[in-house]
Amino acid sequence: MINFEHISNFIGVTLIILGMLMATSIPVALMLESGDHWPLSISSLITVAFGALLWYYKFNTQGSLNRREAYLSVFLTWFAVSLFSMLPFLISGSIPSVVDVFFESVSGITTTGATILDDIEIIPEGLLYWRSMTQWIGGMGIILLGLAIFPLLGMGGAELFVAENSGNLVDRIHPRVKEIAKWIWIIYLGMTLVLIGLLCIGGMNWFDSINHAYTTMATGGFSTKNASVGHWDVPFIQYSIILFMFLSGVNYSILYLGFVGNLKAVYKNEEVRWYVALLLGITAIVLLVIYPEYESNESLEKIFRDGLFQVVSILTTTGYASADYTAWNPTATMIFFILFFTGACAGSTSGGIKITRHILFLKNTLLEFKRILHPRAIIPVKLNGNVVKGKTMTNIIIFLLLHIFLFVTGIFFVSLFGIEFETNLGIVASALNNIGPALGEAGPTETYANLPGAVKIFLAFYMILGRLELFTVLVIFSPYFWKRN
Repeated sequence: MINFEHISNFIGVTLIILGMLMATSIPVALMLESGDHWPLSISSLITVAFGALLWYYKFNTQGSLNRREAYLSVFLTWFAVSLFSMLPFLISGSIPSVVDVFFESVSGITTTGATILDDIEIIPEGLLYWRSMTQWIGGMGIILLGLAIFPLLGMGGAELFVAENSGNLVDRIHPRVKEIAKWIWIIYLGMTLVLIGLLCIGGMNWFDSINHAYTTMATGGFSTKNASVGHWDVPFIQYSIILFMFLSGVNYSILYLGFVGNLKAVYKNEEVRWYVALLLGITAIVLLVIYPEYESNESLEKIFRDGLFQVVSILTTTGYASADYTAWNPTATMIFFILFFTGACAGSTSGGIKITRHILFLKNTLLEFKRILHPRAIIPVKLNGNVVKGKTMTNIIIFLLLHIFLFVTGIFFVSLFGIEFETNLGIVASALNNIGPALGEAGPTETYANLPGAVKIFLAFYMILGRLELFTVLVIFSPYFWKRN
């Protein structure tokens, strides 16, 4: 039996938090005299008021969420946050189309970074700040933010952590969810502040520094400039963003161990080693591929920086662009398309399949050949020296099969609207893996503005599906979910 009182209470608290965070955009609008303080104020009040109504609806602090309530809460909360994040744009009239505003809002809160804005720089600064903040909120998970407050209501939040990270192999820092939330937010906020300082030192103004720090830490990729990070062809700025995109792609429990001085645990972690090796290896290949594309008088440092920036951006699913990878050559385009399906580490803010799943699938595949030769032998899969349970391997295999099925299904659906094939492949893969830029007519220098409305709604659903790692959403649509015990 699903207790909708608990679900309503939690969504209400989350919307109150969202409305309060939305209010932080008001001082920015006033300081920069962008004229959008009233839409932001009204939107914030509506969000807080609606959240308060949901919170007080049959207020109940007894008991905790069961798994069904947790999964339903996660999905409905992400949907509600996406809807209320739209309000400033709708009320201000900056994005008049409801479909376009919904797409932009979902893209923000899921940290996808795909945009329908052909000219970002005409949007008022207060709205741009809020647009970036939606990614900063979504990067660590609006649910995880709620977990820090949820125990104060006397209601257990552990089930929400499980639902938010279904299929995620994150190592827990502490056994208590409240402690997990606290340490993750300390690290997240601390790195955001450090990056803001570095970008200011590099020459960005305070407004652009804050916006890009938000969207870098979230591995989201929204920028305040039409040319994205390519607007600042400054090595210090771009290398700073590269470093923090890389760090944001690391499991946050591993980052915690590194910050407290346990560097040995960081070095010994298999996923981190694979992550670094993959990044360096692909960057080396990309540099060999793109070197002939540059003029002979171009510096090697510039070529190296462009190649490294694009690899880190796509591998971590951030989606920033300092160059157009689709303009180099077909081989480079194919390499980046393959990277769409990689993702960074589990337990990070990045989207995608995640490197851990690839590692375990590869290990299990190789061991299967050994099992064929030795059918009676028990040969387990290990990660970091620990035996991986059969249930986990089954979860990974099903996840990968579902991912392929959804990708193919998405391509078929989008093809019904006459979308060119390369663009079709790119936008479906980008939405499902929360990348942002895609291929063809939706490449790094283009937008999603010209897509049909139905395709935009479909891609928005795929963004939520990918951000919540498939199972959290799909289980709600299964007949078993609604059957009474």
